[in-house]
Amino acid sequence: MTAVQWSWYLITISLVIAYASHAVDRDITTCVRTQPIGTSPQIPDKTVWWKVDLGGVYNIYSVNILFKNYVDEERRQRGRFAGFSLYVSNDGQKESLCYKDGPLLPPLNITIICTAAGRYVRFHNERLPGVTYPSGYELTVYTELCEVIVYGCYKDGVFGNNCNTPCSGNCKTNTCQIQDGSCFRCKPGWTGATCNTECGYGFYGVDCSQQCSGHCKNNVTCDHLTGVCNDGCAAGWNGSFCDKACGVGWYGPDCKLQCFGHCKDNTSCNHLSGSCDGCAAGWAGSFCDKACAIGWYGPDCKHQCSGHCRDSTVCNQVTGSCDAGCAAGWHGLYCDKACIQSFGENCQYPCSTNCINKTCDRFTGDCLCVCEEGSNGGDIFIDIDLEKHSTFWSYAGPISVGINVVLTIGAFIVVWAVYSERLFVSFKQQSSARSDLYTETEVTPEDSSHYQELGVSKGETPYQNTSLNH
Repeated sequence: MTAVQWSWYLITISLVIAYASHAVDRDITTCVRTQPIGTSPQIPDKTVWWKVDLGGVYNIYSVNILFKNYVDEERRQRGRFAGFSLYVSNDGQKESLCYKDGPLLPPLNITIICTAAGRYVRFHNERLPGVTYPSGYELTVYTELCEVIVYGCYKDGVFGNNCNTPCSGNCKTNTCQIQDGSCFRCKPGWTGATCNTECGYGFYGVDCSQQCSGHCKNNVTCDHLTGVCNDGCAAGWNGSFCDKACGVGWYGPDCKLQCFGHCKDNTSCNHLSGSCDGCAAGWAGSFCDKACAIGWYGPDCKHQCSGHCRDSTVCNQVTGSCDAGCAAGWHGLYCDKACIQSFGENCQYPCSTNCINKTCDRFTGDCLCVCEEGSNGGDIFIDIDLEKHSTFWSYAGPISVGINVVLTIGAFIVVWAVYSERLFVSFKQQSSARSDLYTETEVTPEDSSHYQELGVSKGETPYQNTSLNH
């Protein structure tokens, strides 16, 4: 192994005898000596440190430290040296402990196996008030480092006895354990001794310690390096990591599908499937995308229209109301209430006052009962202003009555004509029969007939007049 000497940092504690660089000048006769630290209140400083910069991140195997010795004072010097620590870091800030001395007193010339990768090596010691230290520890310490030698591979990214075996390319900072090539840390997305194994399903990142969102498309795992869902998101999620639920009004893969906007109570649809937990008035279906069928209305189209809207129009699919008004015989917002003492569209016309109890047919206005005494059927519409209410039914009644009268008179005339003709033929036949029967019989005045001559008085008719009751 080749000892490596690198540049150094000046320590912040004031130096009494020498500079910090004396510990890396390859001269054991020149040493670093610091001001004292100790548990006594009279000694202000309680910690001391010394650090060397190797100039780059290297694969370290061991550190050799030579602490100053004095004749007949070796135990005292070992007691001052005791309890020290070694730290290694890449940036001088985030350090990892490489070695901690104790509880036995260390030798003044010590080699420490410190397999690590780093740029900075720091020596640290302390004597803190209130702490009970092991036997032999000096409570007042002067730190005197004569030489610090760091052993390792001069080139980075290699390991082995000859420093010629490459470290795994997935080792963090391209450094590995100098003896077996195992990585100190892995690059994000890798795991295992040599960092050649991808993170397991559902994990990614540094030390494979970060968990995927679990919402990648087709249930695949996220990218083991970045955590990104490279093939897109499952239904209901979006974003690079597919960790953001769809915003209001959107659903499906990568949230690219828009809800139909007709869910109950103005809620958003399910961000995964787009379905609704019930529909707003006027809509139906799992997605609330289907308008109510003709004759139905309301939430989920569960209510049936009355069927009595004007001109056979359908009711409002949202409210169920008949916006164009009601057909004859019906009224109300939904046209579901039958007319009472009224008739026509929206029950706008009152029944005639001549109808008993003012009750009439709610469709035509015809009285349902016999008219009031002294009134005839023609009086039914006496209260209707025809100029104001010129509807079909206001004319249909009188016309119907007139037609009935004409037909009745015509039928009477036909019956009378037929009857008169038959009566004349009957008389003629009877007269002829009598003549044949009595031709050879002499009729004397005394032999009068036992029969009276059937005759019709002038101006009389054999029929009684019939009256038509209206």
